[in-house]
Amino acid sequence: MNVRVRRVYDPPEPEDGVRVLVDRLWPRGLAKDAARVDEWPKEITPSTELRRWYHAGDGSYEEFAGRYEAELAGDEATAALDRVRELAREGDVTLLTASKTPERSHATVLARLLET
Repeated sequence: MNVRVRRVYDPPEPEDGVRVLVDRLWPRGLAKDAARVDEWPKEITPSTELRRWYHAGDGSYEEFAGRYEAELAGDEATAALDRVRELAREGDVTLLTASKTPERSHATVLARLLET
């Protein structure tokens, strides 16, 4: 399985494979045709409450990751996660996020879960 994490603002690359937007909100200032998003499963994005809590700086990244993994244990999230996992079994998948630090975002948590 090859799962990558990239910023959605970076230009698409041939090795991206299936491009999956993993943010709940559409990225500001980005035209949909320029983003070349193939899938947008909102069921696997962090809840609004969790996202606001993390961006307020009230907790660590490790705590955020744990809370996010707990959210992903729900039925809808599990089904959507399985769908993305199947895409990854079939070929390359790139998880796209607008986060300025993708390595400390929910996209990295997702990538790790998809590869297990």
